[in-house]
Amino acid sequence: MAISISVVLLLSVLAVIFLRNSGLKISHALVCLLLGFYLAGTSIAPTIHSGLTATADIVGGLRP
Repeated sequence: MAISISVVLLLSVLAVIFLRNSGLKISHALVCLLLGFYLAGTSIAPTIHSGLTATADIVGGLRP
């Protein structure tokens, strides 16, 4: 578990640096992809999923 959290933090920092410094390149996108896979394997995944679902429900319920 500790290794997984360390990898998630490292990939998160790299993704933020990549997005701030320049456009998203292929190598940067691969880091973001790996971050997503590692996040899906952590204990925070259900929280992220429910937060995104709630946000999608709110946005879907808006009427222009």
